[in-house]
Amino acid sequence: MAEERTHKSGYVAIIGKPNAGKSTLMNNILGSKISITTHKAQTTRHQIVGIFSDEDTQIVFLDTPGVISPKYELQKAMMKTVERARSDADIILFIHDPTDKYPTDDVIELIKSINKPVFLVVNKMDAANQEEAEKSAQAIQDKMKIRSVHYVSATMGTGVRELMENVRSSLLPGPPYYPKEDLSEHPVRFFVSELIREQIFLQFHQEIPYSCTVEVVSYDADIDIDRIHADIIVNQKSQKGILIGKKGSAIKELGIQARESIEEFIGKQVYLELHVKVREKWREKEGWVRNLGYGK
Repeated sequence: MAEERTHKSGYVAIIGKPNAGKSTLMNNILGSKISITTHKAQTTRHQIVGIFSDEDTQIVFLDTPGVISPKYELQKAMMKTVERARSDADIILFIHDPTDKYPTDDVIELIKSINKPVFLVVNKMDAANQEEAEKSAQAIQDKMKIRSVHYVSATMGTGVRELMENVRSSLLPGPPYYPKEDLSEHPVRFFVSELIREQIFLQFHQEIPYSCTVEVVSYDADIDIDRIHADIIVNQKSQKGILIGKKGSAIKELGIQARESIEEFIGKQVYLELHVKVREKWREKEGWVRNLGYGK
């Protein structure tokens, strides 16, 4: 008879520069899209808690916003979540994009002071040159202590299973923190607002996506259909017109795409109503940043 494995559990923080592939990696591990991903940097604003469970393991992932130097209140709140991950995590996954030409010194400085095992996850190996990737990994190892190096492609899923086994072997025995069927501790309405926000990133350009946030005003779940009303909050008046578009064309398209992705996520029909509200310079005002759910 096969020997039973001891149940292990722990918290793992995924830390890296914006656009290194943190959210893609977590979505791949969980086999479900719980973290929004776009080709634009700084899409993730909240600390997304993703829960991986199998028979003898539970790993709670803290997917943090990319490490940046904060310029306004919203970014300060984002950096607080990085700090929280530093204190909560048992293991740090330092996710690194070897195709990124800019130095990773900010991240190295942040992680260096933490006395916890650090796994260097060299991502985007489907696009990177192996030799170059190894060279950039070595440069990081020269600057800080690394437990082990993993070359993965979060998009393709290569190297992820080996990474997970290595993480598991570093965890201590312990019971699960959450019910095994849970994928996250966030409520459904949180993911609804994130999926709407993702569509704003996909459909609008320049400053617009970074100036918006989404507030779910009401969520009525019925047997056949969920009715959702949400406000898109913009930073200044001129942005409202851009979001609505000519004769409401832009917001209509946004609503269609967002509704489809929400229906796919909850597996049910959705009625979605969107409104655009102006909150002048909300990103710079601590009260508004807190009211809209950041930095709690």
